[in-house]
Amino acid sequence: MSELNRLDRLIAAEQDERRRIALFLHDGPVQNLSGIALMLDAAAQALHAGKLDDAQAMLATAVAQQRNTIRELRELSFAFEPVVLRDQGLSPALLALAERIGTAHRLRIDLEIDDAELLGETVQVALYTIVRELLDLAVRRGPPTRVSVTMTAADGRFVAVVADDAEAERRLKSYESVEERVTQLHGTLGIEVGARGTTVTVTLPSYVGR
Repeated sequence: MSELNRLDRLIAAEQDERRRIALFLHDGPVQNLSGIALMLDAAAQALHAGKLDDAQAMLATAVAQQRNTIRELRELSFAFEPVVLRDQGLSPALLALAERIGTAHRLRIDLEIDDAELLGETVQVALYTIVRELLDLAVRRGPPTRVSVTMTAADGRFVAVVADDAEAERRLKSYESVEERVTQLHGTLGIEVGARGTTVTVTLPSYVGR
């Protein structure tokens, strides 16, 4: 693939990501905040009319909606680059990610990622994004009941494997954005589709280490 084609695909992937975020913000937090504003207006009118019980009920609903919106925005921020990734490294960040996704979707995520800390800071951020995208893809296909993430450094290579038991993904186009991120790291992406799910292997050269 030529450098120009790679650039085009990378731009397209980033545009898709921005489009997904914009849609999430519009359909989620923005709509929620609009609803909160309407509820606060209604509560003010109820207070003015002396309907204290109605005002109290509206305020309680508005507070609950506000808390839910804060949670959604925190999750979005966490998905981009969690504070734990910046402050503690890739392993703790992946543990937090696995706990969040596992709890939300009631699935088991096994991690063997001790070698993750051998990577440089920039590569850690990129690999975190890759793993997050692969987990999101697995959840959208299934969701799976079990996912495993392993990272090993051996024979001059660093290998990350994400395997799931969700319905097999046969549309390789779904992995284009992941492939572009791997290519940026001068690595290779392998996808094995079987009857029991999908296994994705990311192989990086040794010089991505610290």
